[in-house]
Amino acid sequence: MLKAIILIGGPQKGTRFRPLSLDTPKPLFPVAGLPLIQHHIEACVQMEDLKEILLIGFYPMAQIQPFVNEMQSQYKIIIRYLQEFTALGTAGGLFHFRDQIRCGNPDAFFVLNGDVCADFPLAELYQFHKEQPTKCNNTALVTIIATEATRQQSLNYGCIVVNKDTMEVTHYVEKPSSYVSSLINCGIYVFSLEIFQTLEEMFNRKQQKIYSNMNGNGPTVNGNSPPGNDRDVGYIQLEQEILQPLSGSGRVFAMPVTSWWSQLKTAGAAIYANRHYLQLYRRKHPERLAKPSGGGGDGCTIIPDVHINSTASVHHTAVVSSQKLPMP
Repeated sequence: MLKAIILIGGPQKGTRFRPLSLDTPKPLFPVAGLPLIQHHIEACVQMEDLKEILLIGFYPMAQIQPFVNEMQSQYKIIIRYLQEFTALGTAGGLFHFRDQIRCGNPDAFFVLNGDVCADFPLAELYQFHKEQPTKCNNTALVTIIATEATRQQSLNYGCIVVNKDTMEVTHYVEKPSSYVSSLINCGIYVFSLEIFQTLEEMFNRKQQKIYSNMNGNGPTVNGNSPPGNDRDVGYIQLEQEILQPLSGSGRVFAMPVTSWWSQLKTAGAAIYANRHYLQLYRRKHPERLAKPSGGGGDGCTIIPDVHINSTASVHHTAVVSSQKLPMP
């Protein structure tokens, strides 16, 4: 049995995505006609052994629960939203809701960042996670999907150095100040349950440090302090506090992919993601694409790949296309 976790963040995140996220939470912003994280959910339900999807974030329940109800009804799978009491970082939420994730004793669980767009090769990732480490007589705590970036682009992402024979991650740096590697973290993972031991060790170390710094007065985990400072014992960053120390341990692996991937950080990135999802529809969901039409007469011209919402009105003189058209 498998589970999937989608990390959706909260209203204080994604400020670079404004103004598109002013009226709609970023995870629910429509890309290629579907809410962003519905693409994640669609990929998850393709996994036959995946029985539950958990959304973790700190958006108000009222903003997310109607979407969850709709997805449960549409895909006939258990989907739950677990609301953090405050921002807990990319791994803090996993540890905070560890009992819900471990319930049912899944063989492994996927973690997908809610702001990434991809074709999500989860079946291949899980197979790699199980088989690749055995080639070097080991077992994996986590396997990361990775892709190649340009030298300059890599500075904006988590950079991965691997043993090319085994694909073991030997070094990891999040957003380095100078070039480390062109292989970057895609924010799509599969974890073994054993990772919770590592998370607990990190939590205990932070707790011990905070108690020491406060002369025994105790830490706070109720969000009264800014996220990530030394008083927030529950705030754990997956990339810097878990992946980086684990690299070189023989328990972290990377699966490189050449298929398309992007991160939805800015409003402009939505256009790029929209185009690629429409191309993906051509292979997997052609029924979602508008049919091409001829030009001329009183009808508009539609040039694939295009998704037109059923509520939209298109002027008869319009040319609708995802392609850059020459000026008349």
